[in-house]
Amino acid sequence: MYDGVLMLETGVYFRGRIFGFPKEASGEVIFNTGMVGYEEILTDPSYKGQIVIMTYPHIGNYGITYYDFESVEVQVEAFVVSEFSKNFSNWQAKHNIEFLLKKYKIVGLEGVDTRALTKYIRTKGSMRGIISLEKDLKKLYEKVQKVPPIIGQDLVKKVTCKEIYEPFKQKGKDDIINYALNKNLFVNFDDETQKYKVVVVDCGCKFNILRWLRKVGCELVVVPADTSLDKILNLMPDGIFFSNGPGDPEGVPYVYKMLEKLISYMVNYNKYLPVFGICLGCQMIALAFGGKTYKLKFGHHGINHPVKNFDTQKIEITSQNHNFAVEIEEDEGNYYVKGNKDLRVTHINLNDYSCEGVEHKKLPIFAVQYHPESAPGPNDSKYLFYKFVELIKKYKNAKT
Repeated sequence: MYDGVLMLETGVYFRGRIFGFPKEASGEVIFNTGMVGYEEILTDPSYKGQIVIMTYPHIGNYGITYYDFESVEVQVEAFVVSEFSKNFSNWQAKHNIEFLLKKYKIVGLEGVDTRALTKYIRTKGSMRGIISLEKDLKKLYEKVQKVPPIIGQDLVKKVTCKEIYEPFKQKGKDDIINYALNKNLFVNFDDETQKYKVVVVDCGCKFNILRWLRKVGCELVVVPADTSLDKILNLMPDGIFFSNGPGDPEGVPYVYKMLEKLISYMVNYNKYLPVFGICLGCQMIALAFGGKTYKLKFGHHGINHPVKNFDTQKIEITSQNHNFAVEIEEDEGNYYVKGNKDLRVTHINLNDYSCEGVEHKKLPIFAVQYHPESAPGPNDSKYLFYKFVELIKKYKNAKT
């Protein structure tokens, strides 16, 4: 019996069965093409404000493991699958997927023709949608028209930390944070004698990014996204990292305007702090240098996106999750952020030739649009974390 429906803003709807927490939920409807990684997807703060469709037909057969979480709670607005598995086989798993959705009051919809739904979104583009038990389709269509579009929204304020904290140095309030960020669990420094203080500007940072920064030698201090430059500099960092996060980058001006001040500080005082950005962090860097961003037709959400590295001329298979991209332009075979030739494009997507990485020609600032920390996904781009640390070493040694 079909007791739930996903209504799209175009009036097209898809019926299914409600699982998880029975409630009404709305958001931007997107699809993820990964066969695995549903735990990371559900808990990735970059999915805040989104209804996620999984294109793989069978989801949940390895259960829920706290160590695989990317934040302390489920972040998606709703979850759509063809079929979810009540049973699971995994010695580390604690619960099935429905338990998790119920715990965090997230609605799921199964029994949906996800092939047809994905093809529709791919053709028409990502759009607003609403999942409901409402029987009156006309009423539901009227509701979805009132759902705010993702463009212009500040979703970062919903996922950033509320206060400064140091991961790996304290136990959290529940098992999730203890499994994911306990200082004695899973993550050790590559070299205990080489440690560098890095401030993480939390726009919705994934746990695995924090794990990798720690692994390569970073002592981390995580700060809220709206933290002022003065407060960050008072922490005396050796480098600054700008994290991933949800929504429209141009809807978060307080982050890129703070970055503008940081750039001016470096130029005016000849005090250089290496800066690394991932995903939304990449877009923040482009905006701080006068660039522009635009909304992709249906976004990049999956774990096998091919990217060309212009520096090595090699192809990297990457994990991606973004709805927006940086505007770029070509000049004599080279690519730059549109409007600023000092910010060169280092990586490009081979599916649609959108920007996947930038680096400043003079300042120690670089970023990628994709997720080198994977979780889930391939490990082709882990070198970027080591590159960040090498930059920190270079500029720290130059001070002494």
